[in-house]
Amino acid sequence: MLNRPKLVLIDLDGTLVDSVPDLAEAGDRMMKDLGLAPRGEDASRNWVGNGVERFCKRTLLGALDGEPDDALFEKALPLFTKHYQETNGNFSRLFDGVKEGLDMLQAQGYKLGCVTNKAADFTIPLLKSKGIHDYFGVIVSGDTLAVKKPDPAPLLHAAKELGVSPEESTMLGDSMHDAEAGRRAGFQVVCVSYGYNHGHDIRDAKPDAVIDSFMELEGLFPSN
Repeated sequence: MLNRPKLVLIDLDGTLVDSVPDLAEAGDRMMKDLGLAPRGEDASRNWVGNGVERFCKRTLLGALDGEPDDALFEKALPLFTKHYQETNGNFSRLFDGVKEGLDMLQAQGYKLGCVTNKAADFTIPLLKSKGIHDYFGVIVSGDTLAVKKPDPAPLLHAAKELGVSPEESTMLGDSMHDAEAGRRAGFQVVCVSYGYNHGHDIRDAKPDAVIDSFMELEGLFPSN
């Protein structure tokens, strides 16, 4: 049985927001600028989850792993960043049930935070464009600290900011990195079954619970 936490920290991409359409459009515009064939949204879905630079590299390669030519990447990254600043929030959408789930958590008095590997320059505009920025008492982006998930430091930083111990906290995410960060931080871990996990079943990460929708959060934790 799960414990009832005081704090729920929530990942952004693949958990709250389906941001692939924004990233894929930016990647395709970058590829066109470079005179290369665009990759498309379906392929891009396999490459999300480890930050903008990694996504840019994967788009150049057309593959999850590997390193592109250094000169090509140095030319490509500023192009991608420019295009992503233009597309960020314009094509993405909240996953079904997210708004209702956040409303429920807020109404029941949970403290909420967002912890993402996305840089703050993209995180804050995306949260605001989707109308969910103000739910969170703390937002830890990929460049808030010197390290990112799966390092536990971003989660511990967020919990400390809100005055809650790890034992009273839950990490809610979609990826192996979210689960690993939660475990290393001493958090309870809940994962969504959808999202971006590079084709792996999130159940392999052995979270404490897996949900198909934020709507399931209401019955997940025991009542007071």
